[in-house]
Parts: sequence; structure tokens; C-alpha cells
Amino acid sequence: MALAVAAGTLAVVNPCGFALLPAYLSFLIVGDGSAGRGAAVLRALVATAAMTVGFVAVFGVFGLLVAPAGGAVQRHLPWVTVVMGVLLLGLGGWLLAGRTLPGLGLAAGRGPAVTRSLPSMVAFGVAYAVASLSCTVGPFLAIVVTSFRAGSVASGAGLFVAYAAGMGVTVAVAAVAVALARDGLIRRVRRVAALLSRVGGVLLVVAGGYVAWYGWYEIRVLRGSASGDVVVDGAAVVQRWLAEVLSRTGAGTLTAVLVALLAVTGGLWWWRHPRLRSRLPSD
Repeated sequence: MALAVAAGTLAVVNPCGFALLPAYLSFLIVGDGSAGRGAAVLRALVATAAMTVGFVAVFGVFGLLVAPAGGAVQRHLPWVTVVMGVLLLGLGGWLLAGRTLPGLGLAAGRGPAVTRSLPSMVAFGVAYAVASLSCTVGPFLAIVVTSFRAGSVASGAGLFVAYAAGMGVTVAVAAVAVALARDGLIRRVRRVAALLSRVGGVLLVVAGGYVAWYGWYEIRVLRGSASGDVVVDGAAVVQRWLAEVLSRTGAGTLTAVLVALLAVTGGLWWWRHPRLRSRLPSD
């Protein structure tokens, strides 16, 4: 169970798709700036839950339905990574042009309306998972799917939930931290508010470009025609550092940090509502 949680924690910063995490967090920053901290934190938690559902759903479907085909399928997964990267690159370019993406809940000048567009965050989680399949499906199959195949449905389900919890708590810590800092960030960039609608587009272009490039790198490695790559090697330094930090921190510490951040949110909300404090009985 602990291994499943750890695998889910590290799945967030896998080499194939870790560049999508900043793009996701940017959506929380460039959203509606009129919401208070409490509402922003709540939306961050709801968005994270929806994104996690999309991510683990892809892995569950792949593990139970596609993986039995074995290595023949997995050798083609880098092509899936390339296609997903190109699609994200195109979506980012579309946003940079000032266009809207109603299907993903993205509109010019706004991030996703999380409370009204949960499917948009589920779709982002699906995209994150599809781009990450070739890098992270191995540990998932070894830890979770083998339990189902061994006939232990309850054990497999428990490991699946543990994997999802590991991923969810990692993303939640980052999302809630961003939501708490959001007011200050928005105030600092209000002078360039006209550019906020394109921030998500820029990050999607960068993330999509990297995902596609990494998939092509994997294909060249499988063909034996690549011994190294400047882009991948440079990004790998950051990715490995993030993975080491998460590995040393552990899911337990991350959960404690998340609880502390939520406590800070509750304290700030309570402090900003003096009427509620005045209703408390006094000695």
C-alpha cells in the first residue's frame, strides 16, 4: 500500500508529462480574480480531485483492458505521447491567438470555471495521463494491475485508491499553495491583465512542445538512433530533482502540509469574518 502511494506521488513528476503541472497551476492563477482566498482554495481542491479522477481513470482502463496485449502495445506508447504533445501545442497556439476553447472551459481572459466546468479538469487529467503513459504505466501495472490479475479484487482496488491518493495529495499541495498566493500574484500582474488570457496558452505551448519532443526522443531510443538529447537531458535535471524531493518528503509529510495549508485558509477566513467571532459566547 505504501509503495502504491509512493508511485502515485512520483507519477505527478514523471519524465514524459511533468511539464503539464505548471500549465495546470497557471489555470488556477489566471482565473477569475474576484474570488476570495477561501473560494480559490475550494476550487483548487475540486479541480485537483477532478483532474486526479481523469488521470487514474486512464491508467485503470489501460491497465485492465489494454495492458494484456503486452509489449506490443507499450512499444507504441511513445507515439501516443507525441500525438498528445502536438494536440496540446495546438491548443496553446489557439489560446495565444486570443481564441477560446469552450470544450475545455477556457476562455479569453479567464482560466477554467472549475465550479461550473468539472469536465474540463477531468479532461486535463486525461491529457496528463495519456502523455505520461509510456513513462509511468510500468510501475502502475507492477503494483496495481498484478493484484487484480492475481484474483485479489479487494487488494487491487485498495492499491488503486492508494495510487490515486498519492497523486492527488501531491497536486493538491501545489494547487492550494498557489490558490493561497493567488491574490498577491494577481495584484502584481494586474498591469498586464490583457496578457493573462495568453499565459495559459504560453505554458501549454511549452508543455506540449516538450511532451511531443520527449515522445520522439523515446521513439529514437527504441530504434537505437539516440544516445542523448540536449532538451531532454536539461529537463531531466529538473524532473529528477523534483522526484527526489517528493521521494524524500513522502506522502505523510505532504498530507500534513496540505492539512496545515487548509488550516491557514480556515484561519484567514475566520479572521476576515468578525461577525462570526462576535457570536461566540464570552466569559
